[in-house]
Amino acid sequence: MRLFIAEKPDLAKAIAEGLGGGRSADGYIVCGDDYVTWCFGHMLQLFDPEDYDAKYEKWDMAHLPIVHVPWKKKVSPDKKKQVKIILDLLKKADSVVNAGDPDEEGQLLVDELLQYAKCRLPVKRVLINDNNTAVVRKSLANLRDNAEFAGLSAAAEARSVADQLYGYNGTRLYTLAGRSKGYSGVLSVGRVQTPILGLVVRRDRQHESHQKSYFHTITGTFGLAGTSVNARYQISDNDPVDDKGRIIDASFAERVAAECQGAPATVAECKSDIKKEQPPLPYNLLKLQADCSRKFGLKPDQVLSITQTLREKHRLITYNRSDSEYLSDEQHADAPDVLAAIAGTAPVLAKAAGGANPSVRSRAFNSAKVSAHHAIVPTSATADFNALSESEKKVYLLIARAYVAQFFPVHEYRETTLTIDCKGHSFKVTSKTTLSPGWLALYRNDKDNDELPEDAECDSDLSQLSQGTSGTCEQCRSERRETKPPARYTMTTLLKDLTRVAKYVNDPKLKKMLQEKDADKAGEHGGIGTPATRSSIIKNLFDRGFLAEKGKSIISTDVGRQLFDTLPERATVPDMTALWHEQQTQIKQGELTVEQFIHDIVAYITEEIDRVKSEGLSLKVDLPKCPTCKEGFLRSRKGSKGNFWGCTNYPDCKATFPDAKGKPDFSPRKPKPAAVVSEQHKCQDCGKGLIRRPGKKKGTFFWGCSGFPECRTSYFDKGGKPVLETAKAG
Repeated sequence: MRLFIAEKPDLAKAIAEGLGGGRSADGYIVCGDDYVTWCFGHMLQLFDPEDYDAKYEKWDMAHLPIVHVPWKKKVSPDKKKQVKIILDLLKKADSVVNAGDPDEEGQLLVDELLQYAKCRLPVKRVLINDNNTAVVRKSLANLRDNAEFAGLSAAAEARSVADQLYGYNGTRLYTLAGRSKGYSGVLSVGRVQTPILGLVVRRDRQHESHQKSYFHTITGTFGLAGTSVNARYQISDNDPVDDKGRIIDASFAERVAAECQGAPATVAECKSDIKKEQPPLPYNLLKLQADCSRKFGLKPDQVLSITQTLREKHRLITYNRSDSEYLSDEQHADAPDVLAAIAGTAPVLAKAAGGANPSVRSRAFNSAKVSAHHAIVPTSATADFNALSESEKKVYLLIARAYVAQFFPVHEYRETTLTIDCKGHSFKVTSKTTLSPGWLALYRNDKDNDELPEDAECDSDLSQLSQGTSGTCEQCRSERRETKPPARYTMTTLLKDLTRVAKYVNDPKLKKMLQEKDADKAGEHGGIGTPATRSSIIKNLFDRGFLAEKGKSIISTDVGRQLFDTLPERATVPDMTALWHEQQTQIKQGELTVEQFIHDIVAYITEEIDRVKSEGLSLKVDLPKCPTCKEGFLRSRKGSKGNFWGCTNYPDCKATFPDAKGKPDFSPRKPKPAAVVSEQHKCQDCGKGLIRRPGKKKGTFFWGCSGFPECRTSYFDKGGKPVLETAKAG
């Protein structure tokens, strides 16, 4: 018996079909002598600190650093049933095939399960990045020894353990140090999370510190053979310009405009080309999240959830956490079925899908550029469009439109560039004339899409003009322009920057490392995070109060900036990802062990813990000092009877103060009036005087015995007197 362990159910089903089909059972598929089972991503997780020792349930600076080598793993609570199925199948198997995705995490998630099971069986490896049956069969015919990929698994293991150690220790360290300053929230840090915060903080400060300056533009309106053309002045070698090539001398700009006004002009060069433009590539997760933010205001975690539903519940799209924008060559044969499914599911795209030509092969079909996954595209399944939520409809239509566009003709246009000479000055203008809209017709109403061709400077077709055509500069004007600060991030621009943070790294070596990390990933150019983690990390930054939304902009909060300022610079830049990548490359090549890598991380963490213990945090929290213990701070808490203020040193200091319009009330508390014991009304049971007390319901009273708690007799109240006939024993 040969047991295939796939990364996810979809892949297991594809493997079973590649093996010739089989019989489904509970948690696996039987294909003759072969059995195919599946994971749901990582089935195991690292021990939490409290799994090693219950003392870690309490956050205490004395416990840091928290380090456990060797580390341990446990079954994720929601995956126990499937793990038991896999372990039972392993006991019956003669050999195993690791069918994790062909990347580091895919290698690890099966390897760690085999290690957890103490498996000693022979293990092969199958590499499948496309569930197309033809591709799967080809991969099944080329199994390799799983030992060849041990380096991939080790690198993923090292990154996972290091991320946990860094996150747990750093978050507890800064949170506990923050509490001593009166901050009540969690100051969480992470290898990816903190550099993302750093991107936003730095952009905000660049925006706010921008020093306004001015530059000048020169535009000429030229009459040429009956055509009026606006053209831009071209900078020459001796012009007074800034480092960005902008004219900074107003008198110079005005002089050029005056010289050209009304002067004769000649077309010095007319260059015309026919250009063809391919459609935008299909979506990967990040590009889809960016477009959904731009068009619909959806947050990344919402898009992830929506696509999960479209994939798992409605079966309308392929794997949704992909980082690829390409499809395999074999998937081209699926086009007729997928286009028909789009037409059958989404009436608004039925005409477009019907007009698509399945024989067209766009640049998207390129097996060499498919990594562990292919692009997110529609499946050949159909669904009742009205059964989808409004958000699901919007996201499906985006994915479907991008797919349909791959089977439309290219966008063809004529681009003409004129260079005009006037009084020894050069002006330039470009026009675009559409010859065939092709796929662009599908994107006609898509505004602010930076994947679409830029609008032409001139609406006229300038190809009718030629070199030597003469005319006149009808008007020439200089305009003063104001420099703009770097724009604050929006969700769209932040997501896109996460794929290319290498451009913000100053160290050439580290920049190169980050770029090399993504060398085999189309759409990634030196980024941080993964499609599966970025959305949750950004959500966490918002949930912790480090980032906030202001209109469409994403801004850093005061707390976010203070956390940024108190951290060492190496924690707030993407350099750590670059350095880890270099070491993980050494691990893959067998030049460094996982233990050596973790030892280096622990040394770094320990150094930072010692620094914070010695220096503290420069966090400023506007909270009043506790007047009782003189050490802690008072922070607002919610009690059963409303808000009150308690000391941050609780339980060592149990001081509390009532809330007065959002501030602690330090006025002396009025003693409760002493209960008045009636001389007239006596308890029928013990003879002691009764006390009139307020009832639970506002405005009601009852009479209780002054001998309470020895005597628990009570009486109803009527007109301020006890009804002695209604005695109740307590």
